[in-house]
Amino acid sequence: MMLLVLKLIIAHVLGDFVLQPDTWVADKKEKKQASLYLYLHTLVHAVTLLCMLSFDRRYLLAILIIVISHFLIDLIKLNLDKKVNFKLLFLLDQLAHLLVIAGVVYWYQPFFIDLSRVYSIEILLLVLAIIAVTSISSVIMKLLMSTWNLNEDHAKDSLEKAGKYIGILERLFVFAFIALGQWAAIGFLITAKSVFRFGDLSKAKDRKLTEYVLIGTLLSFGLAMIVGLLYTYAMGILSVTEI
Repeated sequence: MMLLVLKLIIAHVLGDFVLQPDTWVADKKEKKQASLYLYLHTLVHAVTLLCMLSFDRRYLLAILIIVISHFLIDLIKLNLDKKVNFKLLFLLDQLAHLLVIAGVVYWYQPFFIDLSRVYSIEILLLVLAIIAVTSISSVIMKLLMSTWNLNEDHAKDSLEKAGKYIGILERLFVFAFIALGQWAAIGFLITAKSVFRFGDLSKAKDRKLTEYVLIGTLLSFGLAMIVGLLYTYAMGILSVTEI
């Protein structure tokens, strides 16, 4: 089953991303169903599917279903362009394609999803840790850093909520490094952030700003480390009890 899934997903990725130039996308958005590239894009999908499935005649019906559904889904997406948020539209578009692929795989090779494994202690523990590293840590950071009302830049000089997302990403990296036992990588991450921030701090020549950034960085990394250590400790206990 997994072999068929991988072949179909690779064919989808090749057709939708690798073998679709930006000029095709722009033309499709402008002309919609009148665009020649819409049909050429569908043909590319058919060819990639044929190649990935080794021209096996057993899968001709699967190829036909995927190609026709892909064309219809793309057509609907093009007509909803500028009417629906483009991020949401992109996600729904890809989800629809993947659901079709899942349906085709199930038709040829029926499978069963064991929900008990999805709701296992290990998965739930990982989900809780990720929530703690992202949302909960962001709230804690906001509460603690609100002690100092320091405007580093004008709002127009920075991306909206950039600092929040940078903090979330760096904590996710730290958590992942701890979970994988790669403590040295955390040092490289701190060094990289220091290099990027050095220019801003040296230009500002503001001791308060330097202290504010340093406190925020150490607090962010510290929260991620605490969550990472608690997660690895809990996983260690689980592994021992299972034995």
